[in-house]
Amino acid sequence: MKKGALTGVFVALTFAAALIGACGVLLESALRAHAPVERFGAAAAVVTGPQRVETRVKRLGEGPAKQSRPLAERARVPIAAADRLRAVPGVQDVVADVSFPVLTDSGRPVTGHGWASAVLRPYELSAGRAPRAADEVVLSESAGAALGQRVRLQADGRPQPYRVVGLVSAGPDAAFFTAETAAALYGHPGQADVLAVLADSGVSSDALRAAAPGLTVATGSARGEAEDLSVAFARSDVLEMGASLGGASVLTALVVVGGLIVLVIRERAREFALLRAVGATPGQVRRLLMRETWAVGAPAALLGGLVSLALGAWAHSAMVGRGVLPQGFGLSLSPLPVLAAFAVTLLIAVLTVLVASLRVSRILPVQALGESAVEPAGLPRWRVATGAVFLVLGLSALGTSMAAGGDVALASVSGLVLSLIIATALLGPLAARVGGRVLGRAVRLAAPVTGRMAQHAGAAAALRAGSIITPVALAIAFAGTQLFAQSTVVRATTAQAADGNLADQILASSGAGLPGEAAEAVRRQPGVTAAAPVKSTTVVMAVRELGEQTLRSLPARGIGADAAATMDPKVSAGRLDDLRGGTVALSREVAGGLRVGSAVPLWLGDGARVELRVAAVYDRGLGLGDVLLPHDLVAAHSSTALDDHVLVKGNADLRAVASAYTGARVVDRAAFGAELSQALRLQGFFSQVVVAAIAGFVVIGLVTTLALATAARRREFALLRLVGATRRQVLRMVRLEAVIVLGTGVAIGSLIAAVTLTAFAWAVAGLPLPAVSPVGAGLLLLGVAGSGAAAIVLPARFTLRRRTSPQIP
Repeated sequence: MKKGALTGVFVALTFAAALIGACGVLLESALRAHAPVERFGAAAAVVTGPQRVETRVKRLGEGPAKQSRPLAERARVPIAAADRLRAVPGVQDVVADVSFPVLTDSGRPVTGHGWASAVLRPYELSAGRAPRAADEVVLSESAGAALGQRVRLQADGRPQPYRVVGLVSAGPDAAFFTAETAAALYGHPGQADVLAVLADSGVSSDALRAAAPGLTVATGSARGEAEDLSVAFARSDVLEMGASLGGASVLTALVVVGGLIVLVIRERAREFALLRAVGATPGQVRRLLMRETWAVGAPAALLGGLVSLALGAWAHSAMVGRGVLPQGFGLSLSPLPVLAAFAVTLLIAVLTVLVASLRVSRILPVQALGESAVEPAGLPRWRVATGAVFLVLGLSALGTSMAAGGDVALASVSGLVLSLIIATALLGPLAARVGGRVLGRAVRLAAPVTGRMAQHAGAAAALRAGSIITPVALAIAFAGTQLFAQSTVVRATTAQAADGNLADQILASSGAGLPGEAAEAVRRQPGVTAAAPVKSTTVVMAVRELGEQTLRSLPARGIGADAAATMDPKVSAGRLDDLRGGTVALSREVAGGLRVGSAVPLWLGDGARVELRVAAVYDRGLGLGDVLLPHDLVAAHSSTALDDHVLVKGNADLRAVASAYTGARVVDRAAFGAELSQALRLQGFFSQVVVAAIAGFVVIGLVTTLALATAARRREFALLRLVGATRRQVLRMVRLEAVIVLGTGVAIGSLIAAVTLTAFAWAVAGLPLPAVSPVGAGLLLLGVAGSGAAAIVLPARFTLRRRTSPQIP
């Protein structure tokens, strides 16, 4: 293998391994992630309610399948179970721990507990004593209060005065009350968040589980998940995202690296023909290629695997820093991602070389010599047939995405992109010929002589042009779909939220939320005609998709009695006013075949299973959530009863109400929508990371492929110089040929992105057209086409400059 080709393959394989290994780092981190054990450090075990929903759902053509989903909120435990746990040999004590959000008078958030929970970390007093009266509290020193000071703390109502009788110096910010006060502020009599077991080191976990049937016993690092539920809830999402990104990375590597290796082998056709002519067998030719592949691929895959650790760590750090992942979501680094990247990358290289070498090693030497001089005119039948199959699959996915909605449409859109890209890779030479005829006329009009030369050069090397078109189309289609699908969702969500918000103003919170009495206080203000508290949660529900049921975690809202006057979810069936008691309203995407009056089972935030009657079906699921529930039902089954905000109808002066609650503020509808849009864009950060990684790899592979393809044309350039073409004419021909080839690739990639985004906008976001930024689209096209043009023109200029005399090597 020549030095330039060797370098190009090495670089492509290195980046492929780095990308695949980085996905492995995210997957391993998700599998091993546990929140750090801080507050339960002194507990031998932590007993919690089941934090997963498990059930059997109907599958098409199969029996019921078992599925599970994590709970986003805490499943509480009965305090009565503590007596059974205390009876287990080796158990010293069991602490019923409760947690609730508290705001200091300065707006600083702390977590409230009973003083008995201080032993679990343990928290140690640095000054003062434990609380004994209902108006006494122990605070963390970081809260900024002094011993003996009177502070106002807000928990379940208006801020109340407490006297600081003790301070603790270490640990997460906390406020400790007497057991009675903590239970009253917690608001769930007879229940606790967890039962923390203080025991000897030899206590039996099995004995604890037997004493607490139906509950979950966590020991060791698993205790961290009882502290921070966000890590366990995020794990399933990261696993799905990492697997999706890993699959896309493998496919991208197969297309990019495969195209590059095929190009390198085809450019060496003359060498293999001579080997066959002097007696080399097909097996010897294949073994030669395999040895070269191992010699280049093994160090490249190993280097890329090592780089993947740093790349995965950067992606993890960036997502934690931007709030995409919770702070407690730890990073796991081990040799496993390196080994996986090494194996997968080498497998891709070996398989590609094996497939590409079949023809050059089998054909007759005379035929091989002929094809090394002139490319074959047609494509193998298997390639045309396979390309047609993937084209049909892409069109079928287009039909499915247009007819379905929700996650089914989203999955179909992903299949649409993959199918059309694979079809482009297989049918690239045919697309190159079509593009050469269409764009060739344009360049001939611009430059009759060199334009005709460029058109003929492209037509005579359709296989080479097809290898160039594929990565160009892949870069445009993939990056465009990822970038503008996210902006389409943001636009649709903000538009639906704005259209569905009928409130004149909103009482919002800068802290953990608003006490339940805030909505009633707003309702009493003169000029207020309606005030609806809104509380967000997550429910688990079996959703029907294409005849099958899938257990999904769905965003939901608990809304108050005045909701119909303050929001418009665009009800298509039923009435929002009927949403009370044991009822539910569902978005059109998740309602499936359910009608008004149908009974639907679902699991609330704390895992409680309820069967509700459908009161309404609505269209604005993106903007208002897929599930609307009665406010009191959500509040009773959430980790905290605090409301997110209150929608207010009427232009009353709410400054007095806002000043009565710490962290409360009044915003208008426009400012509220702007905050929602910013939060949605932050959630799309993962898509930006995906685009940056994969699109960057595709562009690197594209540049490498183009540079090698151009450098391999030395004989062609020398022949043109020999028949009288000047160096300037040859360079202009190369530039015009780049316009034809890159223009064809850009056109195909743009067409795939346009079809995919239109289907996505229609089926998933409910928009007639996708939200495409002209500046973003222009930069994407300029970046891909510009880097491709530079990779063609610069090697051509260098090649022509090296040979001062027009001779054929």
